[in-house]
Amino acid sequence: MINVNNISKKIGKVQALDNLSFSAEDGMITGLLGPNGAGKTSCLRTIFGLLKPDSGNAEIDGIDVAKQPVAAKAQLGLFPDPFGLYERLTPREYIHYFAKLSGMSSSDAKQATASVLAKLRMDDIADRRTKGFSQGQRMKTALAQAIVHQPTNIILDEPTRGLDVMSTRVLRDLLVELKQQGHCVLFSSHVMQEVAALCDRVIVMANGKVAAIGSPQELCDRTGKDSLEEAFIQLIGTDEGIAA
Repeated sequence: MINVNNISKKIGKVQALDNLSFSAEDGMITGLLGPNGAGKTSCLRTIFGLLKPDSGNAEIDGIDVAKQPVAAKAQLGLFPDPFGLYERLTPREYIHYFAKLSGMSSSDAKQATASVLAKLRMDDIADRRTKGFSQGQRMKTALAQAIVHQPTNIILDEPTRGLDVMSTRVLRDLLVELKQQGHCVLFSSHVMQEVAALCDRVIVMANGKVAAIGSPQELCDRTGKDSLEEAFIQLIGTDEGIAA
């Protein structure tokens, strides 16, 4: 479970986060939805400990990120850019390397790598170099790296950006599978269809603040709108930055 408690963060002259509070629960997919510049990425970077908040704190499974960063990060998996893979390595080598970086012994890392390759049904590509991989194969490798150390929480920042339709579908299926396994999945997006299709709970952000919280249907009911996009426009008061 991820808790964000009254976090504020100023970057230069911009108030990126402004007393932001919400929670993302285990066994659920929670989406951060907002226009460009709403503070979504700053929020996720603060949760992962890459940004230090000016006030407030983030907790991962009850662990304060600022006070116990190593213990908190052990419970977090961060989905990286799937296009940034080191292409001379095979998925098995790549995932094993990151398993060891997370603190596993060589034997534990080997076992964890084999387990995640099987879980994501990657055995057929496990020992091929990633150079020349399709988008879907890259995406699976990147996700395997994020979950090899068996974190309870998975964070993704606009994960379908740059993916084709089939790769996006594969990723959505994998996220639903992680949810069903009891993981807490938190991702940012400004794509309405993606959020409506995947999320159990939506955190609508604008100007570094929470504008609304609820399921896609609850947000539609609250605003009297038929679609999440229309509800979103009403909740933030603008259509700037919305992607179809």
